[in-house]
Amino acid sequence: MERVTIEDVELVLTSPVRQDLEWIGQEELVEQILASWLIAGEKDLPLCPRLIGKPGAGKTTLACFAARAAGLDVYIHQCTVDTRPEDLLVTPVLSRGGSISYHASPLVSAMVRGSAVVLDEANRMSEKSWASLAPLLDHRRYVESIVAGIRIPAAPAFRACITMNDDASTYEIPEYMLSRIQPSISVEFPEKEEELRILKYHLPFAPQQILDLTVEFLESARRHGLGHSTRDGINIVRYAVKLGRRELDRGVPEHEATSPKDRFDRSVRKILGEEAFDLEKHSLRKVPPQHLDLREFFASIQGIDPDDEIGEGEQRPEGPKEGPRRPPRGPRKGGKPT
Repeated sequence: MERVTIEDVELVLTSPVRQDLEWIGQEELVEQILASWLIAGEKDLPLCPRLIGKPGAGKTTLACFAARAAGLDVYIHQCTVDTRPEDLLVTPVLSRGGSISYHASPLVSAMVRGSAVVLDEANRMSEKSWASLAPLLDHRRYVESIVAGIRIPAAPAFRACITMNDDASTYEIPEYMLSRIQPSISVEFPEKEEELRILKYHLPFAPQQILDLTVEFLESARRHGLGHSTRDGINIVRYAVKLGRRELDRGVPEHEATSPKDRFDRSVRKILGEEAFDLEKHSLRKVPPQHLDLREFFASIQGIDPDDEIGEGEQRPEGPKEGPRRPPRGPRKGGKPT
C-alpha cells in the first residue's frame, strides 16, 4: 500500500478501481463531464458535475469512463445514510501492536494522487457529511481531518464527480453545497438501439432472441412510466441464459427443453416480481394522480376511453368533488397540537 506524509502524519492510501468499463451511446454526456473538468485559464478551477438519473441508468459507469478518457485513475466512494465526515476523509485504525495508523478514504487518496473520485449516490448523505466537503469543492480545494489533525490539499490534477439517484430515499442537499456541485447533468435511459448494444457488450454469449425480448420489454415498460433500468435488463438476460445452461448441464433432451421465450418470461418474473408483465396495473400504481390529467386518470381506472362519445342516457363518472379547504389547526392551549 502506498503511504504519504502530510504535516508529519503518515497516511495509508487506498488503491484506485481497476475496471475496463465502456460507455455506449449518449457520447454528449461524456463531453459534458470532460468540459466541466477543463481548465480554461490561469485562474480557472475545475467544476464538480453532478449526474442525476434513475437507479441503474449507468451514472457510475459514465463517470468512471469519463475519468479514464481524461487519463485519470478513478476512485469510487459509496455514500450511505450512515456516512460520517471521518468516513469521507481519514479513518484511524488500531494495529495489533497497539499503534494507530491513519487510512485515507478513496476521496482523500484521489486528492493526494491527482486522480478522479466518484462520490456515488451522494444525496444519501446527511448535511454534516456534506459540510466536510465544502472547502474542497470551492476555491480552497482542501479538506481538514479532525481525526488526524491535518489539512489535506488537493493536487492540481484532482477531479470529482457526484452521482445522485432520482428517487425518494434521499436527503435534501444543502443549498450552499448545490452551488458547489455544478453543472447538473441528466442521465436518461438509452434508446432502443443503444440498449441492445449495451446488452450485447455485457452479455456477448446471450441468444439474440432473448436480447430482443428484453429490449422490447424494457421499452414497453418505460412507455407505461416504469423505471426498469438497463441493469434490470442485464440481470433478466443473464438469468434467462443461466436457466438454459442449467437444463443443458442436467442433460434435458432438446424436445423437452423450455423455449427462449419461456425462459425469458420466467426470468422477468423472478427478477422483477410475479406481476411484472401487468404493465397497466403497475403504471397506475407508480404514477401519482396529481401528475395525470384527472379526466384521463378516472377514465383509466374505470376502463373507458376519455375521448369516447357519451351516448344518450349515459353519464361519465365524475372525479372527487373538492370542498372548501380547512385552515391548518394551531396548537391547543398548553402547547400540544390537535
